[in-house]
Amino acid sequence: MSIEIQHLSKTFFPGTSREHKALKNVSLSIQEGDFITIVGGNGAGKSTFLNAIAGNFALDEGTISFGGHQIEQTADFERAAYISRVFQDPMQGTAPRMTVAENLALANRRGQKRSLFKTSSKEELQQFEALVAPLGLGLEDRLHTEIGLLSGGQRQAISLLMATMNAPQLLLLDEHTAALDPKTQRKIMQKTQETIEEKNLTALMITHNLSDAIHFGNRLIVMHRGEIVRDFAKEEKAALTEEELFRLMNTLDEADLQGE
Repeated sequence: MSIEIQHLSKTFFPGTSREHKALKNVSLSIQEGDFITIVGGNGAGKSTFLNAIAGNFALDEGTISFGGHQIEQTADFERAAYISRVFQDPMQGTAPRMTVAENLALANRRGQKRSLFKTSSKEELQQFEALVAPLGLGLEDRLHTEIGLLSGGQRQAISLLMATMNAPQLLLLDEHTAALDPKTQRKIMQKTQETIEEKNLTALMITHNLSDAIHFGNRLIVMHRGEIVRDFAKEEKAALTEEELFRLMNTLDEADLQGE
């Protein structure tokens, strides 16, 4: 299923001294199975772009459609059934006072109407053990531990599992390894790639790591001042170096300084 993003514009605090044009006529066609990495400096509009796709605020202009179905016309629980997100802070995607098993159970029932929380069955707990064991983080022995007591890497691994266990139609990764140490970053990125490939997920990933931006995914887009200024296809991306990408981003920043 293709995702069509057409002419998105969003201005925060319009008509005030704090006016900020966060998105300016942004359009992007996303094909099923695309894994698109997104880079750009601070204030480029990267997270705002993901927030717009997730339907977190009303747009000034533009449409976002999944197979012709506009997401702003769906209820929250329906939207959660086909869009999942992993944040930089794992606490944003988990309930820290609930156990690992309880968090996984909530994710397993994402998109379903529910009034009361059901306790996980023995079969469901066995399913969760099998799910976390391959991570090699010892989480199969900590299913009844509160999420808030885990390490940052363990929490982020659980956040990734929660976001992907029901194979969402779109996975949004918002700098999801930025708060981790280098060794754990590599583990989480490896698991991210494996999961996306195994489940043929469509994903957008914001990163400040230029190496990850180049080596993961099949497309790379560069954002600057609320616009997509470059869209590298698979072949272009494969030939791109970190130095070239750095120079491109630096040139954009220098052009801003000269224009001020």
